[in-house]
Amino acid sequence: MYGQIAANKRKTVFLMLFFIALVTAMGWFMGQYLGQPLITPYVLIGAAIYVLITYYSGSKMALAMNGAREIQKRDNPRLYRIVENLSITEGLPMPKVYIIDDPAPNAFATGRNPQHAVVCATTGLMDMMSDTELEGVMAHELGHVKNYDIRVSLIAFALVAVISIIADILLRATIFRSGDRDTPPIFYVFALAGAILAPLVASLIQLAISRQREYLADSTGALATRYPEGLASALEKIGSYGSTMRRQNASTAHLFFANPLRGKGIGALFSTHPPIESRVARLRKMGL
Repeated sequence: MYGQIAANKRKTVFLMLFFIALVTAMGWFMGQYLGQPLITPYVLIGAAIYVLITYYSGSKMALAMNGAREIQKRDNPRLYRIVENLSITEGLPMPKVYIIDDPAPNAFATGRNPQHAVVCATTGLMDMMSDTELEGVMAHELGHVKNYDIRVSLIAFALVAVISIIADILLRATIFRSGDRDTPPIFYVFALAGAILAPLVASLIQLAISRQREYLADSTGALATRYPEGLASALEKIGSYGSTMRRQNASTAHLFFANPLRGKGIGALFSTHPPIESRVARLRKMGL
């Protein structure tokens, strides 16, 4: 298990470095294309500002967009005590606990660090799961908190947005400069290709990061409870019932325990979550 956790961490670091390199390369190319080579540092500064804004405001936005409401121990002692006991086990500050009124079994965690963490579960999850299964799901979510996964997800989401903005500028510049005879035709080809392909590549990188963090949180959660079968059983129930939420928010889908969006088939390629069958198989190979 420890080897799996370490491998997932290494893969995520590599993907994030590639992500940042892509932003830098696009900023450099935009400067060359527009004839302003000194624009690259300003692009990087602008990207950093956007990332910081997302970093500090993303959690509140995610809670509001999904209709989550905060609870205290008296409101739902079962869920609150499970989170409280897991927090003590993991040596984490007690996070705020939220509930979403939705019949779909699902959950998510948010917050830029353990001191500002939030865990949230749907009413459907609590109705469907046994105590050991619910403990497995919440241990997974606290695993995200412990591993600073939300920080990584917020930064990745912001970088995708930055790359999309740069690509849009390149596309518009290409259209407006189409009659400029001084610009070599190859620049138009590269500009159009970059404008079309860069957002797609960025999205795929974000999805790869998200999937790796899900595997890592599964491993961390199973290590916390010392009972991988509880989490595996919860995943199987969700796989049979479905995890589609009534509120469809693609921008926060990567935060959830299971994919909250509709759509299968080719859409699975662009899913922020690995297949449930794969997650269950990995959990049952841990042998705790």
